[in-house]
Amino acid sequence: MSQRKLSQQEAYRLGTDYQFIDSVQLGPWTSYSLLNDPKHMGFVLARYKFCAKMLEGMDLVLEIGCGDGFGTPVIAQAVKKVLAIEPDARHIKGNRQRLGRIKNVEFRAMSICDHAPDEKFDAAFSIDVIEHLDKHLNGPFFENQCACLKDDGVCIVGTPNIAANKYASPRSRVQHINLHSQATLKKMMSKYFKRVFLFGMNDEVLHTGYAPMCHYIFGMGVGTK
Repeated sequence: MSQRKLSQQEAYRLGTDYQFIDSVQLGPWTSYSLLNDPKHMGFVLARYKFCAKMLEGMDLVLEIGCGDGFGTPVIAQAVKKVLAIEPDARHIKGNRQRLGRIKNVEFRAMSICDHAPDEKFDAAFSIDVIEHLDKHLNGPFFENQCACLKDDGVCIVGTPNIAANKYASPRSRVQHINLHSQATLKKMMSKYFKRVFLFGMNDEVLHTGYAPMCHYIFGMGVGTK
């Protein structure tokens, strides 16, 4: 016997009532994006989605420079636990308050350029971090990641392409003091990892196309030296 077909109101109630939960407030940087450049939020989430697919199923993952935690839940959905570190204590305080319901994420105030966490990680990743560092911190940035990665660990670094800098806004250009191309990123990461793989992104589209035309680049190092 066939079941009775639900009415429009019944189907809507069954399909949506469970989603009416207490809302989660956006962090300050993400709130700024929503009000001033909302399409940028799509780009950021696409970068996190790529990392999540690469790291899926791993036990313990380190996020370096989590900011206001906008993309961190995307990674948390794919792995068992995330330690998200950030040197700006204001973000850590806000993230703990806003995202405390996500039980497999720990937020910790620290800089990877100062020292490595005590834990051993399956992978570490950073999105929009390295371009903000003084150049002399490139070494500590990778050395401390290697110190806390397992021997077969994975490191993913996402950053704007130096070739796209002439198209960036004045506010972005003043902040981006340590930009790289795919070639320079691979050369630097090859000092620390046995294999380095390169990817490009334009808006939300990930590809392996012509490097100078990539707006955004990823380097993925596998196996510490």
